[in-house]
Amino acid sequence: MAGPLASLKVLDFSTLLPGPFASLMLADMGADVLRIESPTRPDLLRVWPPHDHGTSASHAYLNRNKRSLALDLKRAEALQIVLDLVKGSDILIEQFRPGVMDRLGLGYAALKAINPRLIYVSITGYGQTGPYRDRAGHDINYLAIAGVASHTGRRDSGPLPLGVQLADVGGGSLHAVVGLLAAVVARQHSGVGQYLDVSMTDCSFSLNAMAGAGYLACGVEPERESHVLNGGSFYDYYRTRDGRWMSVGSLEPAFMRQLCETLGRPELAVHGVEPGQQPALKRALQVEFEKRSFDELCALFAGVDACVEPVLRLSEALAHPQVKARGLVSQVPRGDGSTQAQMACPLKFSEGLPAPRHIGAAVGAHSDEVLAELGLSAQRIADLRQAKVIG
Repeated sequence: MAGPLASLKVLDFSTLLPGPFASLMLADMGADVLRIESPTRPDLLRVWPPHDHGTSASHAYLNRNKRSLALDLKRAEALQIVLDLVKGSDILIEQFRPGVMDRLGLGYAALKAINPRLIYVSITGYGQTGPYRDRAGHDINYLAIAGVASHTGRRDSGPLPLGVQLADVGGGSLHAVVGLLAAVVARQHSGVGQYLDVSMTDCSFSLNAMAGAGYLACGVEPERESHVLNGGSFYDYYRTRDGRWMSVGSLEPAFMRQLCETLGRPELAVHGVEPGQQPALKRALQVEFEKRSFDELCALFAGVDACVEPVLRLSEALAHPQVKARGLVSQVPRGDGSTQAQMACPLKFSEGLPAPRHIGAAVGAHSDEVLAELGLSAQRIADLRQAKVIG
């Protein structure tokens, strides 16, 4: 099975999380993704703990199904190899600071001249323009600048560092994939590619879908625990007697009735999302949840359609019947005959997707294979390796 993106060839110059997550999605859907890596400065994700069989589990996941070509991009011979690869490629993804690819001779203008159909994607923290274009940052900084952190968390303790990288993945990766696939569709009509400037801050700003819309249209500044969905109502997490947590999202009246009746407090349902009643309602619900253990509450709400679910640890989520039924874990070949359990591609196509081919590869694991596909002889490849152009 080839996959819906089997016709696309992708050159991936990115490291860490945003670009690799984007190209993982493409690779899972069948695209031929080739990572261009430094032979002397490995991706820091390769050393990120924990490790499995000597390999970072994060790297093995984020770079599965991709090939690796190790090139010293400061060498003229390496530059020529990239230019030859660009001629037959559809998409290029890079994640350097603005101007770095231009200085290497690999900027969009230079590559467009040799392949007008190339779709060139730059993922950065703040974008290619503006006063912050050259400023360093990480996920937590982009969420702060984008206003997301200002209305996330608790009034008394402030914003929370999230367990997932919202700006990196929700901002950079997913928006990059949507944008580049839109450019692929446009190219089918125009015959030419284009440049895509993806700023993780820009994309995070757009995720203020409800709070941001309310401020721009009505001037209502969103504060922590100030509106229905950010802790300003009973829509929240509740501690159990044994220190675990339950999520309550019973916004609609029918669900609210189910929640209150199940807890033995049907009279509370009349308060719903009335603003003035929320503090008292939340305290009453907290008392009811703290009367019971986590297991008791799971059993109590198991057959109740009230939008109440337990906060599961990852180990528990893996065992959940819904997660198992959806096939969200794959066994991915390591290359030695064994496999590694990884999160599967969550997209479900009626025609299916190709089976995972391998975990993230070693630096330069496919250098000889890729260069042979370009027509280089075994001797020429050996010479390039001896000269440390390739790794």
